[in-house]
Amino acid sequence: MFAQFTLHERLLKAVGELKFVEPTPVQMAAIPPALEGRDLRVIAQTGSGKTAAFVLPMLNRLMGDAKPRIDIRALILLPTRELAQQTLKQVELFSQFTFIKSGLITGGEDFKVQAAMLRKVPDVLIATPGRLLEHLNAGHLDFKNVEVLVLDEADRMLDMGFAEDVQRLANECKGAHQTLLFSATSGGAGLREMTASVLKDPLHLKLNTVGELNEGTRQQIITADHAYHKEQLIEWLLNNETYQKAIIFTNTRVQADRLYGRLVAKEFKAFVLHGDKDQKDRKLAIERLKQGGTKVLVATDVAARGLDVDGLDLVINFDMPRSGDEYVHRIGRTGRAGGEGLAISLISHNDWSLMSSIERYLKQSFERRNIKELKGVYQGPKKVKASGKAAGTKKKKVDKKGDKKADKKVTRKPVSKAKREQPSLVSQDGMAPLKRRKPAAGDTPSE
Repeated sequence: MFAQFTLHERLLKAVGELKFVEPTPVQMAAIPPALEGRDLRVIAQTGSGKTAAFVLPMLNRLMGDAKPRIDIRALILLPTRELAQQTLKQVELFSQFTFIKSGLITGGEDFKVQAAMLRKVPDVLIATPGRLLEHLNAGHLDFKNVEVLVLDEADRMLDMGFAEDVQRLANECKGAHQTLLFSATSGGAGLREMTASVLKDPLHLKLNTVGELNEGTRQQIITADHAYHKEQLIEWLLNNETYQKAIIFTNTRVQADRLYGRLVAKEFKAFVLHGDKDQKDRKLAIERLKQGGTKVLVATDVAARGLDVDGLDLVINFDMPRSGDEYVHRIGRTGRAGGEGLAISLISHNDWSLMSSIERYLKQSFERRNIKELKGVYQGPKKVKASGKAAGTKKKKVDKKGDKKADKKVTRKPVSKAKREQPSLVSQDGMAPLKRRKPAAGDTPSE
């Protein structure tokens, strides 16, 4: 029960209103040390309830002192607009019986309207790094009295190229403050550097390993001959699988638009979400999916983070993601909080080695599956390496004419006897040979 935590009674009232009964493992592990003021480095899978794990201690700290609202007291940084919007809703729900006010700063919104909101000085500011830096450079922000800094999905922010932005914003929080850093994966050297830079004597909490992610999600692969074959498989799966809502991931915006057009032509209730869509369209796509106005969302990795939709129980990878972490975040959209889900990846010959790398990264073996009606010719490589990747044979280099270079013989043109006997011209110093000049028009032969 949440009552076991030393939370303010108004926060416990909000928790009760939201029907939160049993804390999740990440909440059990993170809330007590966060309430004590410790810096935390937490690895927890997507959909594990980690938002409440940092929001409740943060709000509890702000409830301690009834200070006049003259400075921003808590800053939450996130990688995407969608995740920032959902985090704002969570903060507002947990603080509904308090006087704590929150604000949101993301790209795609009116800059002047945001500046006006900042002049009211919210207690909690939730933001994406890029737009927040624009306001900082414009002189609209002061973080000198920030008491809590939260970096959520820190690994994703680094993947998206926000490392320098996040570091600068963290450095702007000059006063004594608590820092809570959350991520779904352990990340690489960049994340280790950031952890060492922004956290002070942190408590490290690892709630899961990569291989344990999404235990309630079945993971399958279906081989495909080409992109058109994949489109046929998508259509069959959407017609024959049992699901409430589905999301299909592509690696490019062009492919997302193409697939969306095909599905709409086949009378599927679908929407498309990618970086070329403006904020209004992106909000509409997510709201339609949440409310059930559409059952299928076609998206690029812009939606792989921050998309929390009830009933989303089918994820299809039209294109295999480029890394194991991206795969984890994609399939993290389903099987959330202990629910059941199905993740299917469509594998052509170009995807096989990527798929094998991800299997090794997760220390898992995906279930192989065939659709009888659409079984393709390609069933995987004929030979595989010990790593599981496709084994190829090295070809000898060939020249433009198609002859193998190894067999090509070098021949020299024969030189005429007269040319061999012709003396060469030498410069006066006897060193460098002089080039012969062709006689110009009007020259007379020398005697």
